Amino acid sequence: MVKSMTAYGRASGATAGKEYTVELRSVNNRFLDCTVRLPRAYSYLEDKVRTLIQQNGISRGKLEVGISINVLASEGVSVVLDEAYADSYMAALRQLRDRFSLSDDITVMQAAQNRDLFVIRKPEEDAEKEWEELKPVLQSAIDAFNRMREREGENLRKDLLAKKDRVAALAEQIRILSEHNTEAYRARLEARLRQTLAGLDIQMDNARILTECAIFADKIAVDEEMVRLRSHFQAFDKAFESGEPVGRRIDFLLQEMNREINTTGSKSGDAEIAQLVVDAKCELEKIREQIQNLE
Repeated sequence: MVKSMTAYGRASGATAGKEYTVELRSVNNRFLDCTVRLPRAYSYLEDKVRTLIQQNGISRGKLEVGISINVLASEGVSVVLDEAYADSYMAALRQLRDRFSLSDDITVMQAAQNRDLFVIRKPEEDAEKEWEELKPVLQSAIDAFNRMREREGENLRKDLLAKKDRVAALAEQIRILSEHNTEAYRARLEARLRQTLAGLDIQMDNARILTECAIFADKIAVDEEMVRLRSHFQAFDKAFESGEPVGRRIDFLLQEMNREINTTGSKSGDAEIAQLVVDAKCELEKIREQIQNLE
């Protein structure tokens, strides 16, 4: 299955005490570049998140994973005053009041704005329990993400194969024109010799004409290039049938196709063939741009 590197997936879920929301989004990248954003208190789950993502066949793309955890009910959580810090803090405030002759307007609510006065105590987190609660939500988001990758990948596959068929059709036109050019060259050569030798008592050497035509035919022959192109076209089709990531393989095949098309163009001085070569190269460039989206 061909997959796109550009996709989005989201899922939510809740347990007795927490609500989980997971979002995955990705764009093109040569390798897998995964960023996981978790609440600080749950950062110990990051490695498990990365492992599950890779186990689901995500191997390329710049992937951002956002996980939010909303605590609905916190059992055993308590807030206590850090008395040593509070004594020091209040003493500093009184010193500030006396040093600058400030009005004494220190209130509980004003002092409470300093969050360092309080210590939040809660039971030690059960890492395995947290993971077992988060995992199904993360898996649902990954499944939605992969479904979108597959839909986009299928659309890209159809478009790329259509463009490849267009290049193959252009290559066939080039092959036919190249053969016709040899025949046309012989006709032009004979006509020019007849015109030159008209009125002169000189016999035209047909053997020499055949030799010149053979040299010309060998010079513009594109048989080898066409054979290699057909081989690349077949490899292109098979790449999509392999079930493996195809982006890098298709990129390599495009380089080889482009090389054969360039060689074909350099062998002919025919204007019509030159235009077909330009058209083929334009289609190959469109394919190259599209495969940047493929895994």
